[in-house]
Amino acid sequence: MDEIRAVEILAALGNEKRLQIFRLLVQAGHGGLNIGEIQLQLVIPPSTLAHHISALVKGGLVSQDKIGREIICKAKYETLENVFTFMMDQCCAGVLPLERLNA
Repeated sequence: MDEIRAVEILAALGNEKRLQIFRLLVQAGHGGLNIGEIQLQLVIPPSTLAHHISALVKGGLVSQDKIGREIICKAKYETLENVFTFMMDQCCAGVLPLERLNA
């Protein structure tokens, strides 16, 4: 992962509603949620929800599968793991973990 990709991913999460959507999908587990369930739980208008999900998909944080007439959204855990690894490796290299600083 490079800095530009990390910025794209973090920017996708840099909105309160998108963070709420992503958190809900993570809590839903690998089965994900359909668009209607997300809308009901977060009380977001359909057009606004579509905009935010599109940003999360573009950021690589959410995948969508069409099953019959439903669109199922799923969190892409590997993207989140990759950006956290990048942050720890590139931004925090050489910094002692908190437990070692407080010892």
